[in-house]
Parts: sequence; structure tokens; C-alpha cells
Amino acid sequence: MVSIRTHKLKQQIYKVIEVTHHHDRLGKLFDAFMIVLISLNVLAFTFETVDSVSIPHKSYFNDFETISVMIFTLEYGFRVWTCTLNPRYHHPILGRCKFVLSPLSIVDFISILPYYLFLVFPNLVFVRELHLLRLARLFKIGRYSESMRTLGTVISSKREDLFSALFTVFTLLMISSSLMYYAEHAAQPDRYPNIPASMWWGIITLTSVGYGDVAPITAIGRLLGGIIAVLGLGLVALPTGIIASGFAEEVEKKRAHLRRICPHCGEDLDRRRQNRNE
Repeated sequence: MVSIRTHKLKQQIYKVIEVTHHHDRLGKLFDAFMIVLISLNVLAFTFETVDSVSIPHKSYFNDFETISVMIFTLEYGFRVWTCTLNPRYHHPILGRCKFVLSPLSIVDFISILPYYLFLVFPNLVFVRELHLLRLARLFKIGRYSESMRTLGTVISSKREDLFSALFTVFTLLMISSSLMYYAEHAAQPDRYPNIPASMWWGIITLTSVGYGDVAPITAIGRLLGGIIAVLGLGLVALPTGIIASGFAEEVEKKRAHLRRICPHCGEDLDRRRQNRNE
């Protein structure tokens, strides 16, 4: 009897915290609560660097951090406990080991790690560096946000196109930095001392930022700079276009999934009904 009740409880918890689409109100409330909690954690992390806010309210920040870590720890524990209901992690030991080593589980663990390290080792030297690990909580939103899951799907499906685009941008960066080094080194040895240093100019030029701290002064350097700046407008926009098209494809897939399709002819039944009504 106890094992049956425990299994039912396990199934209920799994249904609430599982990352699949929720059709129950409790699951949606849990997702919304976690998104709000993570957002507040990011805000707290930001304002802790403002002395006029963090010093007089340090106890409130500490209490909020403790409560947040307890919630994140419970969530992490429940996920490890219930992950065996997923066929991918069905084995009680090996399945849980596989789940713990999955990317999102590693993010969950890293997000709570600093708190327990400070608890066990209160005199740690690299305190500020460890605090940066708390930003991992921002990546947890991917578990609860449909938009973030869609972005992850788009990047995964378009990874080869994105790699090609980024490689093209990197190739242009290498060529432009090398050419600018040989064009400007004699005139500005302090600004273009070597090719790696010239890459700073290449990056800010290709991204159309142009800080102006490093700029060509020779005729050939300015000619190259103008050409590279124009090329950068198109090449740097390539990854954005790929992701945008991927989003459009993913949205269309979801719409097609929601539409009723005839299993025999593949016709859209909703559109057929609409045409009949017209």
C-alpha cells in the first residue's frame, strides 16, 4: 500500500515538474512560479553589486538567497527522484546517473553549488568568482518557458547553417585583421602591433559598432576599412537571418500540429470546413 501511494505521488510530482507541455493548471502555475523566482534571483544578484542597496538590506538578500536555494534544491531532488519515470532514465541507478549528467541537470546543480560551498567553506578566497555561478539560474528558464524551448530547438535544428555562417564571419575577420595589420602597422605600430591586436578593430568594424579607439589613417587602410565595414553589414546579419527563418519554420510546424489533418489524403480538415461555410 505504501509503495503504491509513493508511486502515485511520484507520478504526480513528475507530471508537475516535467518539461513537456503542461495541460494542467498546477503544472502551469509551477512553471510561472519558477520563472518569477528565477527572475527575482537575477535581479537580486544585480542589486547586490549596488552598495547603497545591498549593505543596508544585506539580511534580506541573504534570507531570499537561502529560501531560493532551498526551493531549487527541492526541485533538483524531485527531478532526480522522478526521472526514472522517463524511459530514457528508467534504470534506478544508471538512469539517474545519466540524468544528473544531462546539460540541464548540470545547470541545476551549478545554480545551487555556491550556496553550499560557502556553507561548508565560509572562508573561501575566490568568493566573487563563485557568485558568478549563480547566473546559471538564468539558464533554468529554458525548462519552464515555451519561447526558450523553441529557441533551443531552432538553434539545434539550424546548427550546421549557423556554424557555416559563423565560420564565414571568422574567415572574414582573420582576412580583414591581417590586411589591416600590414596596411597600418608601419603608420600606427602602437594601435596595430600584431594581428591578434588588430582583431579588435576587425570585430568592432564587422559588428558596425566602431568605437573609434582604433582606426586606420593610411589611404589603403581606410579603403580596406570601408570595404570590410560594408561586407560586415551583410555577413554578421547571416546568423540572425538563419535563426529568424528557423523560428518561422518552428511556428509553422506547431500550427500544422494543432490543425486537424486527414489521415487518408493529408487535407486540412479545418480549412475544408471553412471553405464549406463560405
